[in-house]
Amino acid sequence: MNGAPRTGSAVRSGVLEGTCAPGFEGVRELLDHNLATGAEVGASLCVMRGEEVVVDLWGGTADAATGRPWTRDTVANTYSLTKTVTALCALLLVERGLLDPDAPVSHYWPEFAAAGKGPGGSNPVLVRHVLGHTSGMSGWDRTMTVDDLYDGPAAAALLAGQKPWWAPGEGSGYHAMSFGTLVGELVRRITGRSLGAFLSDELAGPLGADYWIGAPRALLDAPERVATMVPPPPSGFDYASLPADSVLRRTLTNPAFAPALTTDPAFMAAELGAANGQGNARSIALLQSLVACGGTVGGRRFLAPATIDRIFDVQSDGPDRVLGVPVRFGLGWGLPTPSMPGVRAGRVCWWTGFGGSVVAADVDRGITVAYVMNKMGPGLIGAPRPNAYLDAVYEAL
Repeated sequence: MNGAPRTGSAVRSGVLEGTCAPGFEGVRELLDHNLATGAEVGASLCVMRGEEVVVDLWGGTADAATGRPWTRDTVANTYSLTKTVTALCALLLVERGLLDPDAPVSHYWPEFAAAGKGPGGSNPVLVRHVLGHTSGMSGWDRTMTVDDLYDGPAAAALLAGQKPWWAPGEGSGYHAMSFGTLVGELVRRITGRSLGAFLSDELAGPLGADYWIGAPRALLDAPERVATMVPPPPSGFDYASLPADSVLRRTLTNPAFAPALTTDPAFMAAELGAANGQGNARSIALLQSLVACGGTVGGRRFLAPATIDRIFDVQSDGPDRVLGVPVRFGLGWGLPTPSMPGVRAGRVCWWTGFGGSVVAADVDRGITVAYVMNKMGPGLIGAPRPNAYLDAVYEAL
């Protein structure tokens, strides 16, 4: 797999380049319009039908300050969309019989049994609780900085020693940053490799996907390839007005970081499996097409259909303690929910990143959709731009 489109005609409209297959003109027109009007600054959008790339579009400006254009190989921080790639790494371990979603986390990570989180304890945490955001471990008791997160094993050790904030399995509380730390430590304990190395060796490398959790030297030495994020407008919400013990406040503000940090070399080189994956729509679609294609891509089977079925085991379905809206979580991904209307019903798994990036893998229809941009919108679940692109793709079908 080299990620090259296999069908469609070339597109060049001044701000938009790439390819678009017949029937998907509405997708192209929507992205072109948004770039032309300033609703987007720079963006990429990819749609795969099975292994066929039917839409591969990019355009606009990668750096608003300099006017540097968004090119075919521009990558951007994908924020929480990164979690779907981290979940894919965990699913590959499930496929290989190395990780059991129903096993205690402490089976692989003995220190995690502290504070009653092991078998027979007062708050036993299973692997599926972590993957489904129901573990009660959505953040850290200790005040954290981003620098603290860069040391993954040390950040994981802090989580291992603390007590869950609610009874594991009793509803979700979005693991905004801790998801990557927890799953990353499981990957390290099982394989002896870091999350980023495992991703590169086992998934991104074999698929030819230009996606990284922990930017390599070659990317750090090529800042012209990296998009600069355009921050969203201020939300006006004062987290400090919440009680100090609020799960929402403790999760989303400890730590918080500004979008400007996403191009800092130390941030890019870190392996934050919850929030600092670097890629574009094409690379994300390639990775997540493993799900939509039934686990086999390029003649190589990565996942069995039965393993993919595990994604759709509902772990929670209701108001999320952190996001504040109803969310249905499967094993590592979000599942269709009214809070994200662009995601259609059926066996579809998805997630979004702060600012609006989105990926959806539709097993029923064999479709993968990915969108990455640098102009960030407010909020997370239900943002209008990603929903509009998803609508345009399904209308094309």
